[in-house]
Amino acid sequence: MVRPLTLTGLETLLTMRFEEGFLSLRDLPKPSLFKDMDRATERIVDAIKNREKITIIGDYDVDGVTSTTLMKLFFDEIGYPIEWIIPNRFKDGYGLSANIIPRIIGTDLALTVDNGISAVYAAQLCKEEGIDLIITDHHLLAPEVPEAYAIINQKQETCTFPYKDVCGAQIAWYLIASLKNALEIKIDMMAYMELVSIAIIADMMPLQHINRAMVLAGIKALNQSKRPAIRAFLEHSQKEMITSEDIGFFLAPLLNSAGRMEDASFAVDFLTSTNIYDARVRLERLIEFNTLRKATEHDITQKAMTQVEQDDKVAIVVGEAWHEGVVGIVAARVARACEKPCIILTQSEEGLLKGSGRSFGECDLFAIVDGARMHLEKFGGHQAAIGLSLKEESLETFKMEVERNFKEGAYVKELFDPDIVGNLHFSAISFELTSLMKKYEPYGQGNATPKFVSSNVEILQADTMGKEGEHIRFSFAQDGVVMQGVKFKTREVFETGTKVDIVYTVTENHFRGRVTLQLMVDKIVT
Repeated sequence: MVRPLTLTGLETLLTMRFEEGFLSLRDLPKPSLFKDMDRATERIVDAIKNREKITIIGDYDVDGVTSTTLMKLFFDEIGYPIEWIIPNRFKDGYGLSANIIPRIIGTDLALTVDNGISAVYAAQLCKEEGIDLIITDHHLLAPEVPEAYAIINQKQETCTFPYKDVCGAQIAWYLIASLKNALEIKIDMMAYMELVSIAIIADMMPLQHINRAMVLAGIKALNQSKRPAIRAFLEHSQKEMITSEDIGFFLAPLLNSAGRMEDASFAVDFLTSTNIYDARVRLERLIEFNTLRKATEHDITQKAMTQVEQDDKVAIVVGEAWHEGVVGIVAARVARACEKPCIILTQSEEGLLKGSGRSFGECDLFAIVDGARMHLEKFGGHQAAIGLSLKEESLETFKMEVERNFKEGAYVKELFDPDIVGNLHFSAISFELTSLMKKYEPYGQGNATPKFVSSNVEILQADTMGKEGEHIRFSFAQDGVVMQGVKFKTREVFETGTKVDIVYTVTENHFRGRVTLQLMVDKIVT
């Protein structure tokens, strides 16, 4: 039974999500609290003074792209030439690997951003080539840690940085702040914060503590930004302002699509555009990648859904020549549809099965698969998302081990959506409600948009909308109170006059100068 909800009750629930209250930029911990931050800073300063060759090695997701962009912009700003590489997902694989080493020979100092914590062999090769290696990463540590000059990663046991859930771009930002202090130079750290906010949202960091403060400050900076890439994005999306939703649903997928479909360097080129004309052309390229990504992902998702074994606790699906760049998104879609963790694998050119996994609910997919690590060639990630590769002959044993680990973990499928905060009567839906909800924005990971349940609601109208009729616009009534609603991406058919229970979020719909309240429908129970 979902409890009835009042505005006071909702405010209490939302306040409980922020143990420390709302933090501001004044509350940001000092850079030196990161283990090895001072050591890394001194080494980079020495490299600059001695005119050594520095190479940045990034990653192909949004966090890696923005982290690489941050470091490139910083070195551009201080007028120091560097090289940068983002490994190609298809040719090089993930992060700092043996495949990258031939391209960085002659480098004096290699600096990873958003990767490197599992690059044990590549770190050894760097040492053999006389390359000093500084690793900055935020991912979980494997049993064996690479040998490097310095490792900045808040998940190290001896690291005193107080927040464990920060992303690669935040660590890159902190490194820039540390370098700024050490070099005694004046640079505008807020110009870098706008890119950090994109990464925090895209990498699904919890929007609490310093993450919330950095996102709010970053979005404010984005909306005052003179950066050509941001101006081009606003122009294309025909928006006056960027919100956290715009980042999560539009900008982040565009940036991600380059690495998924071809090469992430296109996204770095876009973000570092120096004029609006280049930015527009580069944005068009990203839009093309994203359009192709959507079509490919839709096709593979449909195929994957037909292969899911209903009795498996973790869905593991293998496809032939499925596009490596979209298997992570497909895994997320299948996990959501089947309400269980999912791993999607595809045959790679090297003869291995490569892929990605996404968790569902509170299940720790990293821990489950970590217990089957002996069957894998490569493995990394965190609780909600993993990347892996294995030999085809190891597949069946791997599947059995994963099923056993899931059962031993005694994971219980959440029958109740934890984002539902209470039962709301239509008469309580008001601008006072949306005004209260705005105080706790931005919503996202760790601070989910509150969902409400309304019972015994009559469907007055249900009309399809969208190019292919893939969405539905509703009119609902409860005890004489009528509300408009929208349900996206559904082919369900609803009869008018039917009484249902609905799960939804409440939004304000701004259209031609008029503001109305609208229900964004999540689920309809007949």
